[in-house]
Amino acid sequence: MPPSSRPTPAPAGTARAGSARWSDLRLRVLSALVLGPLALLCAWAGGPAWTALLALCVLGLGWEWSRLCGAPALRPPAIGLPLVLLVSLGFAAFGHRPAALVALAAGCAIIGPAAWMRGTPRGLLLTAGIPYLGLAALSLLALREGPAEGAVGRGNLFFLLLVVWASDIGAYLVGRLVGGPRLAPAISPGKTWSGALGGLAAAMLVGLGAAALFDPQPGVPWRAMPVAGVLAALSQAGDLLESAIKRRAGVKDSSKLIPGHGGLFDRVDGVLAAAPAAALLGLILGQGVPLWR
Repeated sequence: MPPSSRPTPAPAGTARAGSARWSDLRLRVLSALVLGPLALLCAWAGGPAWTALLALCVLGLGWEWSRLCGAPALRPPAIGLPLVLLVSLGFAAFGHRPAALVALAAGCAIIGPAAWMRGTPRGLLLTAGIPYLGLAALSLLALREGPAEGAVGRGNLFFLLLVVWASDIGAYLVGRLVGGPRLAPAISPGKTWSGALGGLAAAMLVGLGAAALFDPQPGVPWRAMPVAGVLAALSQAGDLLESAIKRRAGVKDSSKLIPGHGGLFDRVDGVLAAAPAAALLGLILGQGVPLWR
């Protein structure tokens, strides 16, 4: 009997794996197409839209941080962390910045002992999340709505976002193409020194372009390059910090809040680390002065 000319069917496991990858890719693309423009629109508009987005983010980030620290759900430490962040942001949104800082300090004083008494596995790290996440949120609010509000505030915020994103993309592409020695193999084996340097270079170039785009003054804003380099270095440090926290918690993603992308912390770890430095620079420069001038 002649052999059959019909093709051999693919194993069921291979077909299921391919279908799962395609489904995950669709989720990633759909989430990016919906959430990305929405976040950028809120950042561009500022005002209540930006504040509302930050409020949602601090609730999600607070929940993810408490989860990574092993705090049981619906227990005081796990509930208290996002609530403290929300109260602090609310004070700042209504112009009471000293009260916002006091709220963060009070949260540390209350949640720290509560986590210790309840035996939370990583209680110290849980408490550290209050100033880390809280100061980042206050900084992002101040960059857009603080002394340099309006067009300058919008430019400062987008300068930060573009620099961090350029650092992430540049580090990924250069690291994949060049490879080389590992940056921190015990924390994140996939990161390389070539990727880190490529990310810094990409951030500095994009920072220069963003400054030229948002700055109405003539001339080349060369100071944007070192400022972008510092912010990019901090964002990469924030990425490593998140990797270390997740490795200690034994998880791949901070959560599954964003379909196909993992958690909020996975997407904004670099922004969280770089935002306080950008806000501090804006405070030093004064009202109406872009970060790159």
